[in-house]
Amino acid sequence: MNPARVVVKKYPNRRLYDTSASAYVNLDDIARMVRNGKDVQVVDALTSEDLTRVVLTQIIVEDTKGQPTGLPLELLRQLIVASDHAGKEFIMWYLRSAFDAYQKMQGTLQSGIAGIKDVATSPVDTLRNFLRGPDRPTAPPDETEELRHRIADLESRLAKPKKRTAKKKPSKSPKKKRPNR
Repeated sequence: MNPARVVVKKYPNRRLYDTSASAYVNLDDIARMVRNGKDVQVVDALTSEDLTRVVLTQIIVEDTKGQPTGLPLELLRQLIVASDHAGKEFIMWYLRSAFDAYQKMQGTLQSGIAGIKDVATSPVDTLRNFLRGPDRPTAPPDETEELRHRIADLESRLAKPKKRTAKKKPSKSPKKKRPNR
């Protein structure tokens, strides 16, 4: 037995007993365990026959009661019609392929949602990146601080009054006299 596996015994009175937790469970409990990633095996308490497939199918059937969702009717009909081994193998291959495609799509969707979540959780960073533009890297903190000091130094220089130095006035050239008329 796999140590990570949860073994559930099914008794003739249809009660289910989780041997690892030493407690009786129901179908919802088993579904929860499977959804949480636990490897659940259901065995008949008297014969030790593996009933996992039957119980998991029962969980799926119970989950779809009263809901318009579930497996498409045409697929269910084909499952019943495919009584030979080749037909069952093809349908199982098809279901596995469809489920694998679904899981890949879910993975892509989850990574897209994670990207959106990152953007949504940091609107300040998004705005900063937008204003900065894609080609301009952020200045390192020490460079930014240096620029602040230089600007402050320039502003203080501009604020100081300038010393006036005596400028030499250009010498005036004598005016030419105009003739009197």
